[in-house]
Amino acid sequence: METRVVNPVVRFLLSRGRLGSTYAVLETTGRRSGRARRTPVANGLRGDVFWLIAAHGQNAHYVHNLGADAQVRVGIAERGELRWRAGVAHPLPEDDVRARQRELGRGRLGYKLDALLLRALATELLTIRIELADARAA
Repeated sequence: METRVVNPVVRFLLSRGRLGSTYAVLETTGRRSGRARRTPVANGLRGDVFWLIAAHGQNAHYVHNLGADAQVRVGIAERGELRWRAGVAHPLPEDDVRARQRELGRGRLGYKLDALLLRALATELLTIRIELADARAA
């Protein structure tokens, strides 16, 4: 249900510049198809680093895609549209995921609520650090 119903709705709202403080879009390259794959994710932007928590760890499809090609784009809603930034993703299996979620959720109710839902549905949490390129270069 999440992939076929929730994700398309969130992607649509993000493309219209909505939900940007809580959500963003991760674009990976499909490991088999080579096509762009876009997945709504919690907005973990902190300066030039985007933090992502994968609810299904190494089993998440986008994590499989990152294993084949770590080059990604992150779309963040700003002023009514998505602004894309290129980056390189690095899974951090040793990171303290819950501490990371607490840090990212400080002062952000939407992120905290999403983190609660994520933990309720998660099978294996994994932190991913995305080092973003200069905003002018993307």
